[in-house]
Amino acid sequence: MTTARTNAEGGMETSYGFRDVGAGEKQTLVNDVFHKVAKRYDIMNDLMSAGMHRAWKDAMISALNPRKSADYKVLDVAGGTGDIAFRIVEASGRLAHATVLDINGSMLGVGAERAAKKGLTPNLTFVEASAEELPFPDGTFDAYTISFGIRNVPRIDVALSEAYRVLKRGGRLLVLEFSEVEMPLLDRFYEAWSFNAIPKIGRAITGEAEPYQYLVESIRKFPNQRDFADMISKAGFSRASYTNFTGGIAALHSGWKL
Repeated sequence: MTTARTNAEGGMETSYGFRDVGAGEKQTLVNDVFHKVAKRYDIMNDLMSAGMHRAWKDAMISALNPRKSADYKVLDVAGGTGDIAFRIVEASGRLAHATVLDINGSMLGVGAERAAKKGLTPNLTFVEASAEELPFPDGTFDAYTISFGIRNVPRIDVALSEAYRVLKRGGRLLVLEFSEVEMPLLDRFYEAWSFNAIPKIGRAITGEAEPYQYLVESIRKFPNQRDFADMISKAGFSRASYTNFTGGIAALHSGWKL
């Protein structure tokens, strides 16, 4: 499970794929992965989900049902390329404002370029910062979204506490993440595809297999649906729940700040 813990020397450790590393070291390693894949991020998600991530993200936006109002403010974390933020703004009739936060400048650069091409720049703010230390006052946002990013955060519990802090009362947390497959035959197929095919295809497309090997391993280390729902509740959120997509390959988690 990807949670920070204390090692024998008293330092904080977490998982980087199947390796244990220092909590501070993980962020540097993850940053390197995303610098390498930033310009091919959509291709990466296509590989990891066999193209299904697009439908899952659309379902996430439907669940959010963003308000058609200029006063509606969303924080999209680990969303550097803008995939979720663009959908939110479009679903609001281009009225809502989305702040896209990512710790990786390369990802944010891709997102800013894409936003300009789509004519969405006035509705977006791009911020380079950590999910564990959000640079916003308490009670700033109506919603907090994070898609396929929270498993890369060294201290997930800290990130969830920060999400709770910056949400307004009545605000909603939505987390879309790869999860534990709950259909035995699908589980075997997805396991074989993930570990045998994805790193090889990643090498063919980008010239490097290591980033994809990490991403596959990081999915296996992430808490299952029930354990992650418990983490959301422990962070203070009410009505923590989840919806499985495609047999549990991914899950959409929800919580409310009431």
